[in-house]
Amino acid sequence: MVIKVYIATSSGSTSIKKQQQDVMGFLSANKIGYDECDIAANEENRKWMRENVPDESRPATGHPLPPQIFNDCKYCGNYEAFFDAREDNAVYAFLGLAAPPGSKEAEVLAKKQQQ
Repeated sequence: MVIKVYIATSSGSTSIKKQQQDVMGFLSANKIGYDECDIAANEENRKWMRENVPDESRPATGHPLPPQIFNDCKYCGNYEAFFDAREDNAVYAFLGLAAPPGSKEAEVLAKKQQQ
């Protein structure tokens, strides 16, 4: 399973740039392997991302904006969903990955299972 983060390296939006840096920084800091898929430099990446973001996750107008996160071909979510998962200590579940032993998320899951 490969986490793919669809980004735009030449985005004029500082908000999008910060969101992309936030996602990739978190993944790197937690040693979660991922591939960067640039939609600005690669038309195939842009086309694939736009076609594979589910309808219910699309904006009312326009195209889905980066960052968009996938686990292989399975859609995980956009930045807002990632941020919410991080706040809830549920990033590994959000990404479709098993939480590593000793991680805060693994501890939260263990407590829930004990209840």
